[in-house]
Amino acid sequence: MKNNYSIRDLSQEFAVTTRTLRYYEEKGLLSPIRVGQSRLYTSADRARLILILRGKTLGLSLEQSADLISMYDPESNNKKQLEALIDNIQVRRCQLEAQKKELERMIVDLQDWEQRSRLAMQGTLKNKP
Repeated sequence: MKNNYSIRDLSQEFAVTTRTLRYYEEKGLLSPIRVGQSRLYTSADRARLILILRGKTLGLSLEQSADLISMYDPESNNKKQLEALIDNIQVRRCQLEAQKKELERMIVDLQDWEQRSRLAMQGTLKNKP
């Protein structure tokens, strides 16, 4: 495993733009070493990027991911961090379940209106000579 990664290395490995990496740096989530104009990311930056992208996949905000990352403590069992992650996951799941119910209701409404429209269209066609 490499110790340092260029912006291009991480961009290609994780299929993110260099702009995204610079944005994460601007937000204080990544701290590359500056060598002239170049950025060198450490294995710790790479690990944080993995966590950021995993959080994104779970639907967590960048702030939520940042909070979780900042809770990391290699000297502990990370119980607080894991509890916070579970809380975030439960909130996100509830949000998604509510959205799912709303989508299911909308689908039923759309099916109902489609059926009514087809019946209305058939009724007007039957009334024509």
